[in-house]
Amino acid sequence: MNLGPDINETLARARADLRIGVPVVLVSAQGAALVLAAETADSARLAGLKQAGLAPVLAITARRAETLKARSYDGDVARIVLPEEADLRWVLSVAEPKDDLANPMKGPLQSAREGGAQLHRLALALCKAARLLPAALVADLACDAAGAEAFAAAERLTVVDADAARAAMDASVVLQDIVAARVPIEVAENTRLHVFRPEDGSEEHYAVEIGRPDRALPVLTRLHSACFTGDLIGSLKCDCGPQLRGALAQMGAEGQGILLYLNQEGRGIGLANKMRAYSLQDQGFDTVEANHRLGFEDDERDFRVGSAILKELGFAAIRLMTNNPAKIAMMEKTGVKVVERVPLVVGGNAHNHGYLKVKAAKSGHLL
Repeated sequence: MNLGPDINETLARARADLRIGVPVVLVSAQGAALVLAAETADSARLAGLKQAGLAPVLAITARRAETLKARSYDGDVARIVLPEEADLRWVLSVAEPKDDLANPMKGPLQSAREGGAQLHRLALALCKAARLLPAALVADLACDAAGAEAFAAAERLTVVDADAARAAMDASVVLQDIVAARVPIEVAENTRLHVFRPEDGSEEHYAVEIGRPDRALPVLTRLHSACFTGDLIGSLKCDCGPQLRGALAQMGAEGQGILLYLNQEGRGIGLANKMRAYSLQDQGFDTVEANHRLGFEDDERDFRVGSAILKELGFAAIRLMTNNPAKIAMMEKTGVKVVERVPLVVGGNAHNHGYLKVKAAKSGHLL
């Protein structure tokens, strides 16, 4: 009998641990490392690393490193060497860009060159998946897998097999249609809401099914990423709320459609990081520049989730309501045929004029 967690369940534990400030242990054939998310680290644990004779480096993305004028010898990752006197405040000043303009001289920062960055790269991926800043304290445990697991057992820490983790994170998205029920809405009383749960323990996603679309025909579809600020409280900084309501209205007028409501807030970086990006925009950076200063790419969403839901619902071809060519490309790549792009240009106002210009100029949106 095996009652222990599989790799997806272990990753879910690891994300939860990092979110509350508990370290995790990563193990691979190349070595083992202790990982602590920079955002949730505390002074006691940082001091504990040093007292244990461990010498952590601060792993950040190449995007963040570029902002700090630090070298990324490992391509997409930079391993910043902690000065001897570095404390938690120093770590956070490197990880978090909110005070970059007020304190521009953070360096010079020294980047490690020797050794591999496989575990550091995974550490950053876990921080992103946990919706934390992509920055992690990573300490080489200088022992084999058995030694690392013994250390983790003594400290009651989660152990993650790095190779299995990477394979699981790169694998096809698997979701279950947990439940569906009738939910009459303003634009269409004949509406059902489906709740989908990913097997990796991440956020649930929803499908709003208007009418009874024929599974053999292309269905009018919208992939809508959750936007608390735009959808719920009517923010004027984006066009998300008007797009959500406009898509539902058009589906209601046609009598059928599928709106996928994907919990990938802030282009996949989470609400807290989106608010950090908004704060940086108040300092004069555009939406793409703000994401880069935080250490993220322009868009961190995984549109495979939308494809998986459509397939689970029985659709192979869609009429996609979007201004974003990347969504079309991802649907086609993952086996969902897009027979028509249906424009959805709504929601422009004086507050988001610059934001929409950047979406068109830097992200290729067809506005």
